[in-house]
Amino acid sequence: MSNEAKSSPVRPPSLDGWPLLGALAAILTIAALAAFASTGGSEGIRMAIRLTARTSLALFLLAFTASAMFRIWPNPWTRWQLRNRRQLGLGFAVSHLLHAIAIIALAVTDPKLFAELGGSSMLVAGGSAYLVIAAMAATSFDRTAALIGAVAWRRLHLFGAWYIWLSFMVTFGKRAQLDMAYWPFIAALLGAAALRLIVNVLPFPVLRR
Repeated sequence: MSNEAKSSPVRPPSLDGWPLLGALAAILTIAALAAFASTGGSEGIRMAIRLTARTSLALFLLAFTASAMFRIWPNPWTRWQLRNRRQLGLGFAVSHLLHAIAIIALAVTDPKLFAELGGSSMLVAGGSAYLVIAAMAATSFDRTAALIGAVAWRRLHLFGAWYIWLSFMVTFGKRAQLDMAYWPFIAALLGAAALRLIVNVLPFPVLRR
């Protein structure tokens, strides 16, 4: 008799739908507060900014690649990812809201350091992305999506997804020029874009949730 244990299939998370969004919002808030509390002051705020930048990127990429991942690799994990694409996108919006709060906190508590890190130019550059995120989040509910119509909704979310992708590329690209640790994030962004483009070119099956 073989001593080798049978490996059980790895299952996707059991959380789905709005409970998933609630859990994400709670975890993100606690993590951002913990990052700030770890050192406090301006450095604590900067740690919260860095953390929320990374959680925003992770959640954005999960939502951004959901359809492509399921069409290329249909399995329980990618089915879960596709089924919860809306909640993952809203989780990204929550994470980036916390990111904005941390940036504003740094501007208020340490304006000199804030100016050295980019100051008002950073707010102007990021402001347009936040407008797009707000528009996409506001239309991520059935009622608001119905109000603007299917065609307008698709155009907004297609444009918005690529605009946010470009915003991440610019932001992390600037950091990557100074710190090699940012190159994996650039690779993840390029890989996500490649997945979406490949799915649009090659004849993968039509989505079935």
